[in-house]
Amino acid sequence: MNSKAVVLVSGGMDSLVTAAIAHRKYELCFLHLNYGQRTEKRELKAFDDIAGFYKVKEKLVVSAEHLAKIGGSSLTVSSIGVTRADLNYKGIPSSYVPFRNANILSIAVSWAEVISAKQIFIGAVEEDSSGYPDCREVFYKAFNDVIKTGTKPETNIVIETPIIHLKKYEIVKKGKELGAPFELSWSCYQNEDKACGVCDSCALRLKGFQQAGIEDPIEYEVLPKYI
Repeated sequence: MNSKAVVLVSGGMDSLVTAAIAHRKYELCFLHLNYGQRTEKRELKAFDDIAGFYKVKEKLVVSAEHLAKIGGSSLTVSSIGVTRADLNYKGIPSSYVPFRNANILSIAVSWAEVISAKQIFIGAVEEDSSGYPDCREVFYKAFNDVIKTGTKPETNIVIETPIIHLKKYEIVKKGKELGAPFELSWSCYQNEDKACGVCDSCALRLKGFQQAGIEDPIEYEVLPKYI
C-alpha cells in the first residue's frame, strides 16, 4: 500500500493538478478550508467532486471563520470589491487573504502527524500567480523548518510544492497529461454558477488554457482573450 499524503484541495485547477501528481505515488488524504470566502459552497462542491474522482477515503473539511472575522480581503469582506484582472499588475491584489496558507498548513501538519502522513502537497505557484507572498518557494522552505522544530522528532513531515515553478499553461498541459478532471474544478473568485471570466483567478486560468491551446471545460459568463 502506498504511504499517505495530505493534499490541500481548494477545488481550483492548481490544487487539482497537484492532487493528480500526488496520486501517482501516494494514498491521497484531502484537506479543505472553509473560511467565509465568497464562493465557499462552490469550492466545497469542487473539493467533493475531485475527491470522488480520485476515490479519496480520508477527507477533512475545516472551518476557519476567524479569517473572515479578521477580514482584509475581497474574498471574505463584501464591502471590498473583487477587482477586475490586470495581468500586468505587480502588487498584491485585494483577493489576498492575510497569511491564509500558514493557517491551513498548520492544520495540515496537525492532521498529517495524527494519520502518519509524511508529505503535505499544496498547489502553490510562484511565477504565474497573483503575487501572493505566501505562494513563494522561500515561504515553504521556512515552513518546513517550522515543522521540524515543532513536531515530534520521528514525524518527518515535508511540504511538497510540485508546480511552484510552472506557468499556468504548463499546469494545464500537465493536468491534461495526467487525466485531471478540469471540468470538476472551480477557480472563480466571485461567482458560484458560471465563472465570471474577469477576476484575477479566472484570467490566469483562461490565459493558461489559451496558451496551452486547450479548451477550458467549465462555463463562463464572458470569455476574454488573454493572449
